[in-house]
Order: sequence, then structure tokens, then C-alpha cells
Amino acid sequence: MTKTESHKIKVAITHGDINGIGYEVILKTFSDMRMFDHCIPVLYGSTKVASYHKKLLPQQHQELNFSAIQDANAAQEKKFNVINLIPDEVKIDIGKSTELAGKLSRMALDRACEDLKKGSVDVLVTAPINKKNIQSDNFDFPGHTEYLSSKFNGKSLMMMVCDRIRIGIVTNHLALKDVPAAITKDLMLEKMRIMHESLKRDFGIPMPKIAVLALDPHAGDNGVIGTQDMDVLKPAIDEAYQSGALIYGPYPSDGFFGSSEFNKFDGVLALYHDQGLIPFKLMSFTEGVNYTAGLDIIRTSPAHGTAYDIAGHGKASEQSFRHAVNLACDILRHRREYDELTANPLN
Repeated sequence: MTKTESHKIKVAITHGDINGIGYEVILKTFSDMRMFDHCIPVLYGSTKVASYHKKLLPQQHQELNFSAIQDANAAQEKKFNVINLIPDEVKIDIGKSTELAGKLSRMALDRACEDLKKGSVDVLVTAPINKKNIQSDNFDFPGHTEYLSSKFNGKSLMMMVCDRIRIGIVTNHLALKDVPAAITKDLMLEKMRIMHESLKRDFGIPMPKIAVLALDPHAGDNGVIGTQDMDVLKPAIDEAYQSGALIYGPYPSDGFFGSSEFNKFDGVLALYHDQGLIPFKLMSFTEGVNYTAGLDIIRTSPAHGTAYDIAGHGKASEQSFRHAVNLACDILRHRREYDELTANPLN
């Protein structure tokens, strides 16, 4: 069935690290047949690897069958479609990082991105990778976000999403010692613009209200502790506000989260990884979603890693992956509606 023959969203799914919990959460998610009511899954991986992981699951997840296809355009409704990237037997080392697992992670990403560019699939959901074993001459990125930004020639923002909060990370996967030098006025304006536009187009919020977190304790205490919040962040926030965006700050993160001030905002910009991820995972460890905002394509991922320590034991929760699939579909619907409404104001 071709894309134009179905109203359902075709979801490309990369299998991630075959030795982690990726296959487990994918198979558990689509063991719930209600998932097929609104999307058509296309897994970039292996039916043999999927069968291996399926045997390790509890009995209630044994009913899911696989439909092997050669091309995403051949994907069918109500079936769990799998594009076999490797026809041969694959050595699976549950709970271990291997060179082969990294290679297969890259293969799935490359193939899925090719299909996204061609329009053979609508959205992308990525299972967790190992950021070390995936490295190669052709993959020199700290994570999915940077890889996809390069692949699709865009400026992006890593945004963590759950029911209670949306947190964007300004500097992504950057060593803490390098963060202060990376925080410039231009970078802040770029990330604020991406979040503002994403909240409107991707999440359907007409006038989003955004908070920016401070770099130094107490936002620098008027220069007593540090001056970067006053000299860099505040001018960028003021400029964005004067252009019409409802952006406020910088807020010291301890008081901002401790007093639940975040509940007053549609989005929050954290300056570095742990500043945003620690409160986010405290709020939504098993259900959060990682969304790559700012690109023409839509990509989501569960907000957890390969979890080698529980891989193969049937203990992994599929909630985060299921939410990632649903969020990708919701964002596509929001984009289509927004683009239709703004294409011709007279209509």
C-alpha cells in the first residue's frame, strides 16, 4: 500500500543496539494491537534478531508476527513490517557492547534516513544506541541529534518531552567544562527561535511562554558570582522578547524547579545536559521522550539508553518508546494542520 492510499502515518523505526533493550521495548509496544489503528510500523533491522528477542519476552508478547519487506513502500497496514538489513545470522551478545552492534545501528540509521528523504516514510523513531560502539569513519557524532542535524542540514534543538514539561538543551552532549564558552548570544537566539517555532508548529501552542535557565548559581547574583547571565543571556532574552516571543529569564534552576515555577511555562531552555535532564527524569523517568526539534523531518526516541544491565530479562518498560511513537504521529498531525492554516491566511 502506498503512502497516498492510506491516512495512517508510516513510522520508520531503527532497531538501535541489538544487545540492549531496544528490540524488547519495540516488540512490547506493538504487541498492543491498538497501535496499528493509527500508524504503520516499519522496522529497520532483522526478523531473525527480532525473533530471538521475542523468545525472551513474557507469553503475552508472543503473538506479534513479522512481515518481511524489501522496501518501505511495500509496508502494509495492520502488520509489523521489517526491512531486513542483514540476511545472515547475527551474533547477539545480550548486555554487551560489540563492534557488530554498532555497525548494525549505523546501517539502520542510514537506511531509514534515506527513506525519510525520499518520502517513503513519514516520521522516524529511534531505539537507543551505544554512543561508543556506533562511532566510525562515517559516524563521528556524540548522538542522534547531532547526526540528524548533519544529515538533514539543519539547526536543531534536543527537546525532552513529557506530560508535565518540555525542556530544550542548548548545548546537547557537551563536556561541562566547555559549556560556558559555548554559550553565546547568537547560540541562545538560535535555540530560543527553534523552541518558539516548534512549540507553535509541532505542539499547537499559539503563543508559547518560554523560560531560560541561568548558567551560574543565583543567576550570578548581579555579578558577585559570575557575569555571563547578565552579559550574555539577559541581552539575548530581551532581544527575543522585543521581537514578539514570550521568553523570560534567566532563572536560577534550583529555585525554578523547587518552587514548581516551570508549571507556568510551555517550554524551558536548559543550558547544559544535566541541568535539564536531571529534573526531567525525576519527573518522567519511564515515560519521557527525546524529540529533535528544528528539522524538516520528525524524529523521536525514548528518553533512556540501551540498559544493558536488564537486557534480555523482559523487565524493560515500553512506556517511553510507546510515547515516542505517539508523539511523532501527533507532531506530524500538528504540523500538517499548522501548515494548512498558515499557507493562505485568507482561507
